[in-house]
Amino acid sequence: QVQLVESGGGSVQAGGSLTLSCAATKYFASMAWFRQAPGTEREGVASIYPGPGNGLINYADSVKGRFTISRENANNTIYLQMNSLKPEDTAVYICAARLGFGTPLLPTTYTDWGQGTQVTVSS
Repeated sequence: QVQLVESGGGSVQAGGSLTLSCAATKYFASMAWFRQAPGTEREGVASIYPGPGNGLINYADSVKGRFTISRENANNTIYLQMNSLKPEDTAVYICAARLGFGTPLLPTTYTDWGQGTQVTVSS
């Protein structure tokens, strides 16, 4: 059974930084980070697919310029570097993976999910 295991969440003050990791038990070309705050729908944050340079990458408008997604194929791991964190970034951050091409940010296009890691940003 495929597993996605996130780590790196925690509590930080506004303006701070955190780095999340997601290790998969097998290789997926297309992987992403989502987040979900209480009472809200799951939101796509960033996605990555192999390609020239750092690969094909897609970000939600709300995190562009602050978050950076990257991957380490040798360990089937993706990362999310989060800088200039805001209280509205508070959520459970969830790793997802899928077969197929591209960098969608729609939850329904992903087939495998981690359990999530809590990120709390205080003002």
